[in-house]
Amino acid sequence: MKKMSETIVFFGSGPVAAASLRLLAATFEIEAVITKPRAARHRGSVPVLEVASELGLPVHTAENKKQLDTLFADADFESRVAVLIDFGILVSQQVINYFPLGIVNSHFSLLPQWRGADPITFSILSGQKTTGVSLMLLVEAMDEGPLLSYGEYDLPEDITTPELTDDLIKLSYDLLETVLPAYCDGSIVLSDQSVTGRNVSYSRKLSKEDGVIDWHKPAVQIERDIRAFAEWPKSHARIGALDVIITKAHVVDGSGTPGKASIAEKQPVVQCGEKALALDMLKPAGKKEMTGQAFLAGYKSQIL
Repeated sequence: MKKMSETIVFFGSGPVAAASLRLLAATFEIEAVITKPRAARHRGSVPVLEVASELGLPVHTAENKKQLDTLFADADFESRVAVLIDFGILVSQQVINYFPLGIVNSHFSLLPQWRGADPITFSILSGQKTTGVSLMLLVEAMDEGPLLSYGEYDLPEDITTPELTDDLIKLSYDLLETVLPAYCDGSIVLSDQSVTGRNVSYSRKLSKEDGVIDWHKPAVQIERDIRAFAEWPKSHARIGALDVIITKAHVVDGSGTPGKASIAEKQPVVQCGEKALALDMLKPAGKKEMTGQAFLAGYKSQIL
């Protein structure tokens, strides 16, 4: 595939950034990668650093906004535009202004819906039918810049956060592949975020506490939580005398005391604030993931 004649600087730090960088490198000439350094005590994977090394791309690191400002005070990049995905550091106007065409942020929602840290998870938690990717010019205010373009994505009813993330990474790349060259050529008219027809809403970073199931909530919401928290923080619950992680479930009719377990259709069922939840897949503490039927075979007496 022929690469775009313009070079770009890529900003990104997390796993989504690493996957995006790998795709973008096939189409765009990447002058440099700006990312966070390996933490002093971190011994695991650092995806962006590893992908950049594999692709032979120049890397510059910054731990925070101040270090980023210092980096760009002395930088001599030639690129007119930068792309930012999953970066995790606030970017000052000084750095934005370094690039004559600005910094294009690929944000994984239909802005202004789900501005903030975790738009993918919150699109599942909210039960919405459609999400997407927005290409926005970065501004200092959080996710408030004008749009270059956006693409919509219809959510399957059973999609999980990891699955949705993978699909939106591909959609982001498809948009950037087409829109970024057009923007650099001056043929893109910027739009206000209101063009998507969405209302302003905000996502936030998750905590471990988000993964603790509250059986007083409606079963339909708990089922969404399980899919949304599939990667982290996972959905933790105590059923009878057992601590478990629930990885897949579906809503069934039922009424009773929230949190009380029973058996129906050879599956464990837990009563919720509204209706009940049949547990399809779960993982007892210290054990491997198993089906609801297999769980009953080994733990039935401990949950009833």
